[in-house]
Amino acid sequence: MRDQRLFKAIDKEYQRQRHNIELIASENYVSKAVLEATGSILTNKYAEGYPNARYYGGCSYVDEVEDIARDYLKELFGAEHVNVQPHSGSQANMAVYMAFLKPGDKILGMSLKSGGHLTHGYKLNFSGGLYEAITYDVDEKTEMLDLDMIRNIALKERPKMIVCGASAYARSIDFKGFRDIADEVGAYLFVDMAHIAGLCATGAHMSPIPYADVVTSTTHKTLRGPRGGIILCKEQYAKAIDKSVFPGSQGGPLMHVIAGKAQCFYEALQPSYTEYIDQVVKNAKALGETLVDGGLRLVSGGTDNHLLLVDLRNLGVTGKEAEELLDEVDITCNKNTIPNDPQKANIASGIRLGTPAMTTRGFKEAEFRKVGELILQVLKYKDDQRMLRMIKEEVRKLTSAFDYRPVSEDYYE
Repeated sequence: MRDQRLFKAIDKEYQRQRHNIELIASENYVSKAVLEATGSILTNKYAEGYPNARYYGGCSYVDEVEDIARDYLKELFGAEHVNVQPHSGSQANMAVYMAFLKPGDKILGMSLKSGGHLTHGYKLNFSGGLYEAITYDVDEKTEMLDLDMIRNIALKERPKMIVCGASAYARSIDFKGFRDIADEVGAYLFVDMAHIAGLCATGAHMSPIPYADVVTSTTHKTLRGPRGGIILCKEQYAKAIDKSVFPGSQGGPLMHVIAGKAQCFYEALQPSYTEYIDQVVKNAKALGETLVDGGLRLVSGGTDNHLLLVDLRNLGVTGKEAEELLDEVDITCNKNTIPNDPQKANIASGIRLGTPAMTTRGFKEAEFRKVGELILQVLKYKDDQRMLRMIKEEVRKLTSAFDYRPVSEDYYE
């Protein structure tokens, strides 16, 4: 027996995903196999502990599932030790802090206003509440990370841990440079590669694995897997990390999600995945070039990865207005602050755009140039309802040509 109200709501979301142009940089479309694994009967099984060391009986088969996930993840990144149990990226980050630090220890991370994440020391997050959080920003002129500036802060503050990674930064990150700074001040180097994990796996971006003491990621962004977290570390930290995840910060692992993770790691090991990531980067450049040609400014002047941070002030539109306008024509993105933003975070002067999801659907440079043109038209003709209706029809034509149907049409009915 299904609750009709619930499944009607799920079906509406399914239809939205099929018909919208999805440009949220942290979202993607999973394969049918990932969806099947994540929705499997493994959701029935409780399995506190680790393979061959569980606190429940009947775990021999889920042990096999977790071992498969760990083996694929190690192979994908060349990591010495991995943990696939974190329920989210934030919980993975919490486990890392708990394994390496004590409350009150000093951490140095990228500020939220420059593109960092909440868990990198934001004052209202546990990371800024439990630890003494010092932040670094991007350079005011280049809007890029300045390692000399970060080094000076580290030498002055002497943090116990340096946090490297971002959620709204479009440029390459020099992990070796961060390693040098960490060594100079005697700090641990912790890299959160959640957004760029797929690029790091294929060589489209420098991998943090050779340089960091510990690395975390989500599995649902460029890795194209289920929503969840992972931790990768040097073997010397394996026991501390595993203990910090269980029993330190979590109980039973979500075995159905771990199965979905295993499938996504398997997919990422295939040659076609490298082609996909290469296309993600090409598409981001094509989209950015189109927006710049249309009069918008990209923060830092461009992109090296899968996302763009777009300054809307040239067109006199706020991020909040742009997000709402684009949503009206079935283009989904999120408002985002830009460095030195004069607007509050809930208004913002920019939007963040990402290419992973629609690249999964099959979009290439030509389609993303078209998307850029549609975005410009929406922002320039925001008060013309006839134009907006025409744009919405164009969006529907594009998404219909690259349909997403991982389940049968009547699955949610």
